[in-house]
Amino acid sequence: MHHFEAVRSHLGSLHGLRQNDPYLISFDLSLPHGRHQGIYLAELETESGRRYLRISTPIGPLAGTDPQRCLRFNWAQRCGFLAVADLDGAPYLHLCENRPYELLDEGELHRVIVELGTLGDQLEQLVANGSDAF
Repeated sequence: MHHFEAVRSHLGSLHGLRQNDPYLISFDLSLPHGRHQGIYLAELETESGRRYLRISTPIGPLAGTDPQRCLRFNWAQRCGFLAVADLDGAPYLHLCENRPYELLDEGELHRVIVELGTLGDQLEQLVANGSDAF
């Protein structure tokens, strides 16, 4: 997994891609109890030319979310961080992880996708229910 096309090829053989753009793909990850979580993968490039794979999943609308709670969540996580991205023109909270390609193989890619997808689904349910546990 040393470039985005290898990621696209691998994941396209396992999942039906909902979005398939030059540097962005997405699919639905099947979870227990019939649930699904949208997973987005994009290529990022730093000013120095180093390329990363960003894996993200939407959590919920940013409106009404306590920023201090988001920062506390980020501080406590060992994998993934909360960030804001536009979804249909509205600010939306996403759970993200950036990985350099040179440290990424099929096993690690799968592990990160499942971990983010599972945690993202749990967070999405908490945000949707207005729970204080988030």
